[in-house]
Amino acid sequence: MFLGVAAGILIGPTGGYMEPQTSALVGNWVALPGKLFLIAIQFVVVPLVVASVIRGIASGEGGSRLGKLGSRTILFFLSTTILAVGIGLAVSTAIQPGQYIDKSLVEHSLQSGAQSIVDKTATAGKSVPKPEDLPELIISIFPTDPLSTFVSGNMLQIVIAAAIIGIALINTPLEQRTPLLEILGSVQAACMVIVGWVMRFAPVAVFGLLAGLTARVGLSALLGTGVYVATVLAGLLILFAVYLALSLLITRKPLGIFLKNTREVLLMAFSTSSSAAVMPLTLTTVEQKLGVKSSVSRFVIPLGTTINMGGTALYQGVAAVFLAQVFNVELGVSGMLLITLMATGAAIGSPGTPGVGIVILATILSSVGIPPTGIAIILGVDRILDMCRTAVNVTGDIVACLVVERLASKDETPSP
Repeated sequence: MFLGVAAGILIGPTGGYMEPQTSALVGNWVALPGKLFLIAIQFVVVPLVVASVIRGIASGEGGSRLGKLGSRTILFFLSTTILAVGIGLAVSTAIQPGQYIDKSLVEHSLQSGAQSIVDKTATAGKSVPKPEDLPELIISIFPTDPLSTFVSGNMLQIVIAAAIIGIALINTPLEQRTPLLEILGSVQAACMVIVGWVMRFAPVAVFGLLAGLTARVGLSALLGTGVYVATVLAGLLILFAVYLALSLLITRKPLGIFLKNTREVLLMAFSTSSSAAVMPLTLTTVEQKLGVKSSVSRFVIPLGTTINMGGTALYQGVAAVFLAQVFNVELGVSGMLLITLMATGAAIGSPGTPGVGIVILATILSSVGIPPTGIAIILGVDRILDMCRTAVNVTGDIVACLVVERLASKDETPSP
């Protein structure tokens, strides 16, 4: 990251060592690894989401216990995700990070920015929706044809379609659903192999993205992005504090013990930026160090790895408001409600892999009338935010296990 900033200063307008035309040419080539990195992540998004959601739902326990376990888990994830978006919107509205950027310089630099990357994920809507348009927007979220939905790339519809299939498989005889689950397991494993290949180039991609950003817009935009980074981190700290408070309320143990027991998995999540990559360690931690039953943890953790993305939802809410401020887009109440709905749905559909949130964000931006090319402003700093929000997401998975375990134990306690 630091080398990328330094290289961008040398080749960009701040350094003044190159002519503007030469600087733009060099900047585009330097940013190429980062753009390829994002495209490679996009390549596995749809198959990984479909496989993860269906297997996360259909591989759990059957019967009424699954119904209680699943409903409580999903209710926890849904409520905390909505809370996370609310925190993000509130923090970004209070701090106003978009006011710290030179808007004319940014708008000029984005004319040839990230359009080629976001075109595939951006929707056609360019105007801020009105309250009377919301019912039609809600109807449009639901898929009409699973095959065309999976091809379309609409992440929220893909998740809904996959969830319907997963629930249907729960009510299918075991011998009939097992072959499909095994195939989806192979798809999921293959996708993770591809992600592993891509992540080897992450340092080069981060260097290229930061160098390209700094070369295009100079230090003024980077410093403005720094305020945006601080805003996201402030929101994540608040959400992390909420998770810690829930842990204290459920376990009645000092927070120091919780942090000591979970520090290894949280540090691993921070360094890998992938909740899926640390899922085995998460399972070991909640079962051996926190005493959660395997019947609970082995349902909640895989499902949480797929649909519990509170940190991602918070980040997308902050990013949407930040870019709305940059481009002078008045969101209003309807825009805020739509961001909440879209960020919640998109976060639930984000697989536990690095780099996916920045891609799904393009859809949210287009839905509220914000130019999706604006993601070029925040691409360079997304890596450090991805690390932080992944650690928060994994914390949410762990706390969800504690909450669901406590509720399950109350069910098993005989009445006096």
